[in-house]
Amino acid sequence: MNIRLPLPLSRALLITLSFCTLCLTAVFAQTQSPKEFLGYELGTRFTPHHRVVAYFEHVAATHGDVKLVHYGTSHEQRPLVAAFISSSANMANLETIRKDNLKRVGIESGEATTRIPIIWLSYNVHGNEAVSSETAMKTLWELVSPTNANAKKWLDNTVVVIDPCLNPDGQERYVNWYNQKAHRRLQPDPQSVEHIEPWPGGRPNHYLFDLNRDWAWQVQRETQARISLYNQWMPQVHVDFHEQGINAPYYFAPAAEPVHAFVSDFQKSFQETVGRNNARYFDENAWLYFTREVFDLFYPSYGDSWPMFNGAVGMTYEQGGSGRAGLGVLTALGDTLTLTERILHHFTSGMATIETVSNNAEKLVDEYANYFREGRSNPKGQYKAYVIKPGNSPERLTALKELLDRNGIQYGEASSRSGLKGFDYFTGKTASFALESGDLVVSAYQPKSVLTQTLFEPNPALSDSLTYDITSWALPYAYGLQAYALETRIEVTAAAQSAPFEANRVAGTPLAYVAPWTSVAHARFVSALLDEGIRVRYADRTFTVGGKTYPAGSLIIGRAGNEKRPDFSSRVVQLANDHEIRLDAVTTGYVDTGKDFGSGEVRAMQAPKVALIAGNGTSSLNAGEVWHFFEQELDYPLSILEPQQLGSADLSAYNTIILPSGNYNMWSDGVTKKLEAWISAGGKVIAIEGAVGFFSGKDGFGISSFLNDDERKAAEKKREQEAAEERIADFQSRERAAIANAVSGAVYEVKIDATYPLGFGTGGTYYTLKNSGRRYAYLKDGINAGIIPDETYYRTGFVGAKAKAGISASLVFGVEHKGRGQVVYLIDNPLFRGFWESGKLIFANALFMVGQ
Repeated sequence: MNIRLPLPLSRALLITLSFCTLCLTAVFAQTQSPKEFLGYELGTRFTPHHRVVAYFEHVAATHGDVKLVHYGTSHEQRPLVAAFISSSANMANLETIRKDNLKRVGIESGEATTRIPIIWLSYNVHGNEAVSSETAMKTLWELVSPTNANAKKWLDNTVVVIDPCLNPDGQERYVNWYNQKAHRRLQPDPQSVEHIEPWPGGRPNHYLFDLNRDWAWQVQRETQARISLYNQWMPQVHVDFHEQGINAPYYFAPAAEPVHAFVSDFQKSFQETVGRNNARYFDENAWLYFTREVFDLFYPSYGDSWPMFNGAVGMTYEQGGSGRAGLGVLTALGDTLTLTERILHHFTSGMATIETVSNNAEKLVDEYANYFREGRSNPKGQYKAYVIKPGNSPERLTALKELLDRNGIQYGEASSRSGLKGFDYFTGKTASFALESGDLVVSAYQPKSVLTQTLFEPNPALSDSLTYDITSWALPYAYGLQAYALETRIEVTAAAQSAPFEANRVAGTPLAYVAPWTSVAHARFVSALLDEGIRVRYADRTFTVGGKTYPAGSLIIGRAGNEKRPDFSSRVVQLANDHEIRLDAVTTGYVDTGKDFGSGEVRAMQAPKVALIAGNGTSSLNAGEVWHFFEQELDYPLSILEPQQLGSADLSAYNTIILPSGNYNMWSDGVTKKLEAWISAGGKVIAIEGAVGFFSGKDGFGISSFLNDDERKAAEKKREQEAAEERIADFQSRERAAIANAVSGAVYEVKIDATYPLGFGTGGTYYTLKNSGRRYAYLKDGINAGIIPDETYYRTGFVGAKAKAGISASLVFGVEHKGRGQVVYLIDNPLFRGFWESGKLIFANALFMVGQ
């Protein structure tokens, strides 16, 4: 039936429809493309971070289907943002979609009513892989462009999250440098200055950390802010966009072996589904790519693995390019790899993955719900619960709780009982123990079941020893806490109780305040005291006063030496309360046992005046770990000198020089002699990892790989035999044979001399993370403060057969005296990635205690 409207009404309706159409057109016209907004085509220059953010803010302000969240700031106060994009219907229902995801996880109660998956795209975690932020803008535009019908269809059943730059400080460092060095005309010569980044490069963040190794540990503020947002949404798919060497073809999932045993069959199969769809687009364009090589899924703190252990299908995509590529660079094949090409490749893989998610939306949601349902009811790992003892360091237990909180891992306490059996992390054997009040219980029967088991797993199964990163990371070792892994369930019956800190009070006029030295919290307290000019002493030996016994290293803050401080008591007490350090007030320096407070065995602590050597030749990562430790952990000042400054620097301004891992062969004999003279005059050098090699074999220093000439000759003979065998081996066998000398982040127990200042507060035991097979023999004339006596001290992680033999009877921490000064040798890095919590006390001892 035809219905004819009255003429006036039909005209009115037409006018109304025309007006609406014009309004809609106007809205879309207001949302500009990157070219329109920035004033140049993507790929013709690098975009500063503030302009990237401005573009995202523009799109969110002009398009109703985009929501922009400012979720934090970087160390240099640049904004961290994430855009949420979907259909109008989904955006109106966005909070329900978010809560439904948390219901599937088990964090929220109730039944989910939607089946909309979330795909999260993360760009530019490495600052000099700057194609990523450019790609993020192109991807955002194509998702909202009115001409992209495919994107509109995909967004009907998918929510896309785009984080355009996870590392704005690194990205800005690279972009500013490149824009200053770039030629007016494209110069693709890889030897030209714009293709050779200066130290430290744009890859790390402000504190020179690799943010793509920080997902689980969340040491850096950028990571902490991002994970806080991520845990509010818990996406089904996460893609981490990267760049690799300029000659490498594109990489996308599936991942290489080793793949962690806790990665589910569906997660692996969906990586295959994604990879095949990506390959379809790349094949159409005749672009080269590879899969199942190089980039494994084992270490749990990557941008693909950490999401995997949080239920998502996590993937890394790698485009050839990185900091060397600039706007265009000649590859080994003589082709010019341009920024425009790199953007197109990342854009294509990202959009193809969104398509795959949309085409499999309901399957993804259902498998995701099943993943968490199984984790809560039937954890897949061997161990079902973990019991952690506070030991002598409740501060480290508190730090562990904070890490669990940031990861969304639940914990609590359980009723006391005896006769339990579990894997003892410290001994590496099954042992009986009692569950006591104050013990922390972490059950695997919880929403974050898989992540919990992964981070506590004492011996992760390694399917292939050729891996990309460390192979052990169990939290009890990292935090130095006695713990047990149980194969049986323990019900958490109460929230973990932390006794509230009871503030110290000023009462009377005590002679001194005393505090045991057991954690980096005490080092922070000492930093604050020294920063205010308050003199501190420490006991070289155990002593008893007032009926209480204090271990070696205990702090004594006395009126003697602080007579000019009329506010002595009030200020010391206030600083102790600020750092939650319990003080004991004593009225006499006459001890019951040990040495009296006026003894020479009670050392006056000289405030460290510190220079960190950082620049060409040094490890930017290790230099950053030290820098971050001083500024963010200790809040203590240090100067940073470049290596080439040492020859002209006035070293009398410092009493402590820190050499991070690196190669110091750039120093002339004159500079070396200057450093030696400074040490002999009373200076202290703290040499970390590779920096120890600078002193090895030098006249006047006793550090060496061998204890004597017989050991040296035997090792040389063995190397000659191995080299002869290698010469006739086939190429692939050589690659495999090389790992016999490799150490990929293995944990060893270290026998610590707790009577010496470098071992104060440790209780005589420490668990080190070894990242190198480089061996040093015991010192003949020095303090062997930390040693690995034999192979029984191995606990977990990959160590090649030849390397394992060499690690026996080796030095881990030592001190050598030279004149009135010292060299502290830290063969293993106690500040590794900022997450090896127990190592921070070792470093604090090297800084504050040794050499006083």
